[in-house]
Amino acid sequence: MSDWQQFHGPNAGYLIELYERFLLDPEAFDPATRAFFAQWQPELEAVATAETEGLDVTRVVGAARLIRYLREMGHLAARIDPLGSDPPGDPGLELVSHGVTLADLAALPAHIIRGPLASQIRDAADGVERLRQIYAGPIGYETDQIQNWEERSWIRDAAESRCFFANFDPDRQRELLDRLTEVETFERFLHKTFPGQKRFSLEGTDMLVPVVDAIIRNAAAAGTREVVIGMAHRGRINVLAHILGKPYFSILGEFHSPDYTKDTYLGWTGDVKYHLGARKAYRESGVSEMPITLSPNPSHLEFVNPVIIGRARAAQEKRTRPGYPYEDEKESVAILIHGDAAFPGQGIVAETLNLSQLEGYHVGGTIHVILNNQIGFTTDYQDSRSSLYASDLARGFEMPVIHVNADEPEACIAVARMAWAYRERFQKDILIDLVGYRRWGHNEGDEPEFTQPRMYERIRNHPTVREIWARELERRGLITHEEAQARIEAVMTKLQQAFELVRERQRLAAAAPPPPQTKPVVNPLRHSIYAKPISSQKLIELNEALLDRPEEFTPHPKLERMLQRRRQAIHDQGGIDWAHAESLAFAAILADGTPIRMTGQDSERGTFSQRHLVLHDALTGERHIPLHAMPQARASFAVYNSPLSEAAVLAFEYGYSTHAPGTLVLWEAQFGDFANGAQVIIDQFIVAGRSKWAVDPALVLLLPHGYEGQGPEHSSARLERFLQLCATDNIRVANPTTAAQYFHLLRYQAASLSLHPRPLVVMTPKSLLRNPRAGSSLNELAAGPFKPLLTLGSAAPPPSEVTRLVLCSGKVAIDLLASGELEQTNGSVDLVRLELLYPFPTDDLRQTLAQYPNLQEVVWMQEEPQNMGAWSYIVPRLQPLLPAHITLSYVGRSESASPAEGMHSLHVIEQTRIIRTAVQGSLEVHEAVKR
Repeated sequence: MSDWQQFHGPNAGYLIELYERFLLDPEAFDPATRAFFAQWQPELEAVATAETEGLDVTRVVGAARLIRYLREMGHLAARIDPLGSDPPGDPGLELVSHGVTLADLAALPAHIIRGPLASQIRDAADGVERLRQIYAGPIGYETDQIQNWEERSWIRDAAESRCFFANFDPDRQRELLDRLTEVETFERFLHKTFPGQKRFSLEGTDMLVPVVDAIIRNAAAAGTREVVIGMAHRGRINVLAHILGKPYFSILGEFHSPDYTKDTYLGWTGDVKYHLGARKAYRESGVSEMPITLSPNPSHLEFVNPVIIGRARAAQEKRTRPGYPYEDEKESVAILIHGDAAFPGQGIVAETLNLSQLEGYHVGGTIHVILNNQIGFTTDYQDSRSSLYASDLARGFEMPVIHVNADEPEACIAVARMAWAYRERFQKDILIDLVGYRRWGHNEGDEPEFTQPRMYERIRNHPTVREIWARELERRGLITHEEAQARIEAVMTKLQQAFELVRERQRLAAAAPPPPQTKPVVNPLRHSIYAKPISSQKLIELNEALLDRPEEFTPHPKLERMLQRRRQAIHDQGGIDWAHAESLAFAAILADGTPIRMTGQDSERGTFSQRHLVLHDALTGERHIPLHAMPQARASFAVYNSPLSEAAVLAFEYGYSTHAPGTLVLWEAQFGDFANGAQVIIDQFIVAGRSKWAVDPALVLLLPHGYEGQGPEHSSARLERFLQLCATDNIRVANPTTAAQYFHLLRYQAASLSLHPRPLVVMTPKSLLRNPRAGSSLNELAAGPFKPLLTLGSAAPPPSEVTRLVLCSGKVAIDLLASGELEQTNGSVDLVRLELLYPFPTDDLRQTLAQYPNLQEVVWMQEEPQNMGAWSYIVPRLQPLLPAHITLSYVGRSESASPAEGMHSLHVIEQTRIIRTAVQGSLEVHEAVKR
């Protein structure tokens, strides 16, 4: 077979064109291309065929080029705007641009064309027009960004065969009218009944609901077991009603007078109606029950995208056996509905698209729909993006983009079917750009004609898609005008009945007293869900299993020596360091049957080369994961290096944890201060989701934190921000200082997954990872449990002699112990570490303070500046526990706009001052250190 025959249709013509240019100027090509054409020249069968048939090769090339242009660039002439604006067009789509005539097309050899329309194209009477109808009609296809020829060919064949327009029988056509009637009548009822209330109407892109319907129906028929949907607020209420089946009564009740008192607790706030989610059990004849979930989403638009992908991944995985979890992509499909201004405008979209083909994050393809209003709030598209289409970002990720006119119902349904079939065939993302308009302002209280008067003059006189489709069915003789009107009246009657029921319920509720709210019990750590104690012998067995290697595996000798030291270290006093304790905790959790998923930048090895959960063969590069191989494991363990992203990756793990409630899910920041790259996810989802949406994730955030002279960017995980977000038992915040404490904290979190799930924020160390003072013994791991407060134990001075108590949290305590300052106080100063910050261990701290009868002063010591760290959080909680005669003092860095000094020498000065002042209580120390 000749090399050129791997190129088909327009690609063959393009190859001939390139070859002609090569003959004219070989030096214009790179060496590899020149070498290819030099070898390929004698086999140019297409040219030879043209010559033997007496054809002009130039015209053959021109004709092939025209076909290629229509297939690849026809979208530039597609009529995808319902409001009738002219498409940008392209001269290359015209016959004259290629120097060919209809007769030239008729004379083309068959192998130049290929595809379902090959014979029609060669029939000069209508061939080009057929191509124009397909590629420059109400659908525009963008596929030239896809490198895989099989995918491009599949889309071409699907478009030209119009196979996805088939099976659209009269019953389906009438069913589509019913759906559009529900969508439109619902919006109009709300507009009339609640004038001026925000609802972010779907009108202008009503076909979204039938499009999602079609995807769901195809997914169910293909055996998919779950659908997860994410979207912003535009059209959400309509989707809740007609895709999720939320009763009209419930929705109208939220418009009329929301009731947040029923089945709630202190701290419950609820959310506005266009942020809420829902879940539905989808049933259709011949299809088993399939849950559909629409996740709640704040006003941050696209930030829900990776949350949905995480939920879809969790639904696809089986985590009940050791090793990586088994994935079945038929278990779920993700549908993401985007805004046309937000899709190119928010970076979280690009971060999410980048996850699509990564091992730890792929879900077998997501179906994206841009709900394209052609406007963002009041901003024209020319001011909101630097590209022609709202969808152009997707081209960089090699996914097909299909633009479709939202006023063309049959085309929209065909595109939805095609999107599902492509995802099913290639397990890749695909994007539908549903081009419509927005009938009202950004919200229903806005006047859009202030800023887009010409657009809204056209919209005001533009028929709805329901009207357009009803007229078409009347023309086809499938319904009468009276039947179409009767459909509207039937839906309106249902809505009016639901509204009357709402008003009656509200009248009855007004006469009854509100139910009492239940105050949550905020307990530092619930003793009833402590992890079961683990014996020293069991830990030794787990340790041995983690150090076992296959005979054929050759680890890096330096790394292996370091790891094998753990065989002895587990028996040494304080020999278990932080990463060793973490591995043992993971092993114990897996042995208990709890799955684990851990991700983060460089988390397989660990940012500080401390973890090494994944080993690489020094000779072959093959991977070995000891936690997979250990015989005691009864659940899956997954660890992945994440892409260089905080927002999308943390959101993914949040979504995963909400959909896999029995799994210990951990995300690790490379440095704790990088967590602020995901601040939206922390603020809007992780800490507030329970109060707003009754969602209970148990995600663990591992944030390296500690002042070691690495500058402002690698010192602070912004502890103060997390503490400011603590309320009503919403999260846990810990700052442990020993390996054993970390071990017990992880096991506690795993044990609480089913009984009392909460997100856990852990300030993890950097220099303490290998600091002997942070090491622990085997007995400390076996004894347990996690202690909210740590004292000096047997090394502490007699409580009766203590007049000054230093309270602190985190690494600064180890710095103080290492300084030797305590030894010079003759027992008058003691140190207590606050290991758990929220929930605040009030009772533990009260009992500890009561042990010091002669206490005169309590010092809160911290590394962070006074306006950061825990100080502002500690004062109102600690002060009420202190008798009036005891002074509460602050020792730490002064207030600052920056978290830390930029020079190591300045850091040493400040750190020394803080420790000496905390112990000695003399401001003169500060001056002495400065001198």
